[in-house]
Amino acid sequence: FLLSHLSFADLCFSSNVTPKMLEIFLSEKKTISYPACLVQCYLFIALVHVEIYILAVMAFDRYMAICNPLLYGVRMSKRVCMSLISVPYVYGALTGLMETMWTYSLVFCGSNEINHFYCADPPLIKLACSDTSNKELSMFVVA
Repeated sequence: FLLSHLSFADLCFSSNVTPKMLEIFLSEKKTISYPACLVQCYLFIALVHVEIYILAVMAFDRYMAICNPLLYGVRMSKRVCMSLISVPYVYGALTGLMETMWTYSLVFCGSNEINHFYCADPPLIKLACSDTSNKELSMFVVA
């Protein structure tokens, strides 16, 4: 059950960056639109957090199986597993939204080109003219 959710998160994570990366490598058009960058940034952040917290839930599941093998079926019921797996998705969606909003509230000036094949926070922060301390603090706290 948990492994299928981890596989789904991995599949979505790799599907987020790979199509645009292939388009950039194979075509003459080497740009990404602002809305596409926004969506890519959101999905990247959200799916990273989903994956990390699914791994934490899997560690808790193994702990329960090893330390309480006779009570495992009772304590890790279908209802408990569903509530445990919903937390990473909700947390990932909310932190992804928060981090993306912080990134796109920055004011960008000068060159609008980054030397990367996908939109990520560190290169976008380097392009920002406004104060990035709140965004950097947010990245530090969420990480």
